[in-house]
Amino acid sequence: MDKISRKNWALIWILGLAGQLCWNVENAWFNSFVYEKIAPNPSIVSWMVGVSAAVTTFATFLIGTAGDRRGRRKPFIAMGYILWGIFTIAFGISEFLPISSIFAAGCFVVGMDAIMSFFGSVGYDSAYCAWTTDISNKGNRGQIGGAFATMPVLATIFGSVVSGILIDALDFFAFFIIIGSIVSLVGVLSLFTLQDSPTLKARKDPRGFWHQFFSVFNFKTVHRNKELFWVFIVMMIYFIGFNVYFPYITIYFVNYLKLDFTLTGIIQGISLLLAVLLTIPAAKLINSGKNTRVISVALLINVVGLIVICISQSLIILAIGMLLTGAGYVIILQTLTAWYKNLYPEDQRGQFEGIKQLFYVCIPMIIAPMLSNIIITNYGVAGVVNGKEGMIPNEFLFAASAAATLFTLLPLFRAGKLMNERNRKDNAETKK
Repeated sequence: MDKISRKNWALIWILGLAGQLCWNVENAWFNSFVYEKIAPNPSIVSWMVGVSAAVTTFATFLIGTAGDRRGRRKPFIAMGYILWGIFTIAFGISEFLPISSIFAAGCFVVGMDAIMSFFGSVGYDSAYCAWTTDISNKGNRGQIGGAFATMPVLATIFGSVVSGILIDALDFFAFFIIIGSIVSLVGVLSLFTLQDSPTLKARKDPRGFWHQFFSVFNFKTVHRNKELFWVFIVMMIYFIGFNVYFPYITIYFVNYLKLDFTLTGIIQGISLLLAVLLTIPAAKLINSGKNTRVISVALLINVVGLIVICISQSLIILAIGMLLTGAGYVIILQTLTAWYKNLYPEDQRGQFEGIKQLFYVCIPMIIAPMLSNIIITNYGVAGVVNGKEGMIPNEFLFAASAAATLFTLLPLFRAGKLMNERNRKDNAETKK
C-alpha cells in the first residue's frame, strides 16, 4: 500500500482548511452579512444559496472534465484559489455601493456570491478534491475521509470563534479582506509546492471536449456505478436536511437568541472541536467496511442534537445540542467521503466530482433554502435588524431539519445492500 507523503498530507490540510474556511464564510457569514447590511430577508439568502449551488456544480463538471482531459489538477487548483480569494473580498464591497433598492442590492450580492463560488469550485471541488483521490487508495481513504470530515469542522470552529471576534471588532469588510487574502496566498503557495499524481494520465475523448463533458450524463454510467449513485442519494437527502438549518444557524443565535457573534462562535466552536475527536475511532470502522452501521448511528445522534437545540435556550444545553449535531455530521461526512472515493472510476475522477457536487451541493442547496424560506416566512418571528423589519428563524427550523434528516435512512439501506453484495463478490474472486 503506497503511503501519502508528508508533503502531500501538509498540502491536503493547508489547501483543505483554507478552502473550507472560505466555504464556511460563504455559507454562514455571507448570510449574516445580508441580514445585517442589506435586509433581514430570507428570500435573498435563498436565492444566494441556490444560485451559487448551481454555479459550483456547473464549474465542477466543466473543470473536472478539463482536468481529466489534460491529466492535470495543479493549474486549476492554483488559479482557482487565487481568484476565489479576490472575489471573496469583492463581495464585501456591496456594503458601500450606493444602491437604494433592496432588489438591486440583492441582485448584486447574489451575482458576486455566484462568481466567488465559481472560482471556489474550480480550485477546491473540481481540482483539489480530485487530486486527493488521485494520490490516495482504498487502504488510506478512511484517513482521507477523516480529514475531509474534520476540515470543515475546524474551519467552522475558526469561522465561528475567530470570525465572530473579528467581525465584532473590525466589521464585515475587513473580515472578508483577511479571509480572501489567506485563500489567495494559499493558491500562490500551491503553484510552487503541489505536484500532480504520477499515476494521473490524460484522458481525451477523440470526439471533443463537449462529447466527453456530456458522456457522464448517461444511463449506462448510472447502471455501471449503482452503488456509487445510491451513496450520492444518501448524501443528497442528508444535506437537504442539513441545509435547512445550517445557513441560518448564526442568524438564529444572534438575531433570535440575542447572543453576540463572539459568544455564538464559542458555543459552536468548542462543541465542534470535541466532535472532531470521534473521526479517529470512526476511521477504523470505515476501513473495515461498516459504513451503514456507522452512518445509521451518526444520523440518530445528529437528529437528537437538532432536537436538543430546538427545545432549549440554555447555553449549556445548546452546547450539548451542538456537540451531538456536530458529531453526527462529522462522522456522516467522513464515512460518505471514503465510501464514494473508493467507488470512483479511475479515468473519470474529475467528472465524478461534478456528479458528487450535483447531489452534495446543487440539489440540497436549491431545495433546502426553498424549504427554509417557507418555514421562516410562515413560522418564524417578525423582528428588526439594524432598523430593518423582516422575519427571523426560530426553533421550528431545527425541528423541520431533524424530520428531513431522518429520511436519509431510506436510501442508506439500499446503498448498504449493494456494498455487501460487492464485498461478497470481491471475497469470492480473492479466494479463486
